Amino acid sequence: MSGKMLIILSPPRSFSSVVSTMLGQHPELYCFPELHLFVADTLGQILDREAKRGKNYTGPPGVLRSLAELHYGVQTTATIIKAGLWMVERRDWTTKDLVDHLCGLVAPRIAVEKSPVTCSNAAFLQRTYSFYPDAFYLHLTRHPIPTRKSMDEFFGEQKAILSRRTRSRTMKLDSLLVWYRMHRNIMELTAKLPPGQSIRVKGEDILSEPDRWLPQLAEWLGVSTDRAAVEEMKHPERSPYAHVGPAPARGGNDSKFMRSPELREGRVREPSLRDALATQKIPWVSAEGGCMLREAGLELRSEAEIAAEVEGMAHCLGYR
Repeated sequence: MSGKMLIILSPPRSFSSVVSTMLGQHPELYCFPELHLFVADTLGQILDREAKRGKNYTGPPGVLRSLAELHYGVQTTATIIKAGLWMVERRDWTTKDLVDHLCGLVAPRIAVEKSPVTCSNAAFLQRTYSFYPDAFYLHLTRHPIPTRKSMDEFFGEQKAILSRRTRSRTMKLDSLLVWYRMHRNIMELTAKLPPGQSIRVKGEDILSEPDRWLPQLAEWLGVSTDRAAVEEMKHPERSPYAHVGPAPARGGNDSKFMRSPELREGRVREPSLRDALATQKIPWVSAEGGCMLREAGLELRSEAEIAAEVEGMAHCLGYR
């Protein structure tokens, strides 16, 4: 299995930081922080993308932290700056060149990558698959209602995943439709994969019953399922990327996870989907949201039809 990759696909706020880091603690795996590299073809495009977003660092924090850790053995402001300069000197590299480089640094361990932004666009997912057609793909899910709440808290009113400016207003697609769109993108990709190459797992199940699910995932990946390996996976806090990084690359993982990366014992509760949809006001269709729905690939239909489609997706993923 040397040289294989495990690519975790999920919307943001879907337990992806803790689950990916847990898996990466297996002695035969290595989990990077979020690389955000499958959104473009070249490293120069990635650097330009970051500059346009007004960031004060060179490159995505997860890439900088990975390079600092693997090139210099430590993450400090000095090594982060060195990593940034290293990237600038390689603007002509493809993003696959850089991912291959990182994977080579951790070989023969299976590299684990998770960047929720990849799932926001079908073209990003297609680029991922074209780069790594033989990778393992883990479709990670979370109940849509707490995901929606968590997305809203994280992005805030001004940072919706799908938005555009018209005149002076920012149009926002409800987070529940973002959840739907991303899962639909993932399912369209994984439906084309041969049996055994992809697996879908509820994040709630992994966190509620790690001793049951971690060995199953290890077996799927073809790595050791012994007790020592499983026990190590239950300690995500031991990852070099589990905590806030040095300036100017403090991110790379979910901020809540980095503040408290330990695995919490106990069952993760799932609310009633039907009750939530019946009691919460969901802006399925609005004057501002119509073109956003079309941009997201959703036909503008009645609120009842859209709600039924989202509920159907949730049922397909195992949520009631």
